[in-house]
Amino acid sequence: MIGPLNHVGVAVPDIDKAIAFYRDVLGATDITEPKDLPPQGVTYAFVNLPSGQVELIQPYGEKSPIIKFLERNPKGGQHHICFEVDDIREASIKMAERGMRVLNEPRIGAHGTLVVFLHPGDAGGVLIELMESHKEDH
Repeated sequence: MIGPLNHVGVAVPDIDKAIAFYRDVLGATDITEPKDLPPQGVTYAFVNLPSGQVELIQPYGEKSPIIKFLERNPKGGQHHICFEVDDIREASIKMAERGMRVLNEPRIGAHGTLVVFLHPGDAGGVLIELMESHKEDH
């Protein structure tokens, strides 16, 4: 049911410092400019790699879901992994039927497509994002 791994989300306390690390230390050459996504409570940038992306996410606003994560992990760290699915609503229903706690109704994510998150307690301790594939990709 899941498609390709789309990205790994990394929560960071300072997105500019994180971008500098990926660019200056790791040698990444294709990094997007940071953008705010207020409905998700994050500022994000993508490190584009030949095999996928790393999504850098920094809290945006006082109600950002990233704040609690960074309180437990002040230096940042892996926050989630994202898999593509063909139909987000169908995937949400199937996940719920299989005992997964779907944490939200489908909403627009950083890629401009619908996303949902699955509770890490049902997924071996890993927060999983399901992202509807861009329709033109098929």
